[in-house]
Amino acid sequence: MTRQKKTRSLADKVKIRTGKRKDFKKWRHENPDQVASSTRFTQKKRQQRKLQAARKQARQEAGPSIEIHPDTTEHKDD
Repeated sequence: MTRQKKTRSLADKVKIRTGKRKDFKKWRHENPDQVASSTRFTQKKRQQRKLQAARKQARQEAGPSIEIHPDTTEHKDD
């Protein structure tokens, strides 16, 4: 008589698993209307984006300006 093969994980056998990542991902997929970021998180991210934009603006203003289309009259030797 052969033995039953042992499974490494009991994750699929258990019926009720609360607080597990796999369950939460499934619940989040099934209930998109109940999933929302906290106000604190959204405020934090908004502030970070404002700071990032301000730093980028400062870098652009501090850098040297490059003429993309310089006057072409200087190069005409015809």
